[in-house]
Amino acid sequence: MWDMKPLLILTLATALATGACTTTASDTADTPLASVKGEAARTPAVRPAYREVTIPAGTTLPLALTSALASDSSAVEDAVTAELTSPIRIDGRDVLPGGTLLSGIVTEVDGSGRVKGRAMVAFRFTSLRTGDARYDIEAEPVSHLAAATKGEDATKIGIGAGAGAIIGGIVGGKDGAAKGAAIGGGAGTGVVLATKGKEVRLGPGTDVTTRLTAPVTVRVSRN
Repeated sequence: MWDMKPLLILTLATALATGACTTTASDTADTPLASVKGEAARTPAVRPAYREVTIPAGTTLPLALTSALASDSSAVEDAVTAELTSPIRIDGRDVLPGGTLLSGIVTEVDGSGRVKGRAMVAFRFTSLRTGDARYDIEAEPVSHLAAATKGEDATKIGIGAGAGAIIGGIVGGKDGAAKGAAIGGGAGTGVVLATKGKEVRLGPGTDVTTRLTAPVTVRVSRN
């Protein structure tokens, strides 16, 4: 019969070696996990890079137009743009920098007429863009009215009446002067009625001002 002692010794040695390998592999697998947990505990939480700030209703926005408008060429719903000429500050910090772009539309246009009133153009801003973000806003409408021409019209009518009186006096004495003045005055009025008034023309760079009618909340960098 074969001696069984060498076989038993070999079997026990193999079992011990296998157990040792298993323990080593387990320890190797557990070590990185513990290391990762330790790293996570040492890493501080990341704070948001932005905070929200509300600009209250009633805030005045000083602007300069970056598009052109005119009472004789613009139409309702035409686009209009402008930029802030100075920053908007809340609690001592700039929340809207100078140069912030505002966009809106033309809301009313009335060209100059020969008989009707003065020319005007009105517009309203509806959004602003700062950084990569766009915000809807509610703001007061802005309107511009053409300058009055009443003084010029009165001068034209006066010149017509005076010239008529001189010509009538030369031709027909006092009666002719009176008739001439009436005719001349009528002619002056005709000139006024046939002449259009001034138009409203606003070019890029024109200073305009509006105010927020509702608050708007914007994101501001924490830096």
